[in-house]
Amino acid sequence: MGGYYAFMDSFGREIAIPHEVVAGSAPFVVGLLITAMLIVAVWWGMRVRAREPGPPRPEDHPHLPAGGAVHEISEMREPDEMPHNGRVLTPHELHGNVSSRRAKDQTRPIWGRNSSGGFGSGGLGHH
Repeated sequence: MGGYYAFMDSFGREIAIPHEVVAGSAPFVVGLLITAMLIVAVWWGMRVRAREPGPPRPEDHPHLPAGGAVHEISEMREPDEMPHNGRVLTPHELHGNVSSRRAKDQTRPIWGRNSSGGFGSGGLGHH
């Protein structure tokens, strides 16, 4: 049958415990340890949360400016022209890729009749 484990009791006598009892109690002990760790984690989280500041009050939220809401401005932009003097520009002379100015012509471009306007969008494109 099963083996026996020998343990000493509090009076110094040896006690034989069957292997099945020891093997069956191991998952129970592991479950108790995991439960204890979860309880400690929840308790610790509650302590940390209690030290955090509360939610903001209504007066702490931003308010609209005196002139009202800011509206979006849509305008046509033109890139800065590259000089055509034959000289090679260094990177710091290029002004990056965001340099632009307001276009004189503010009319929007009109797409062709057979074009959806986007590359790869499934339209027939310009023919």
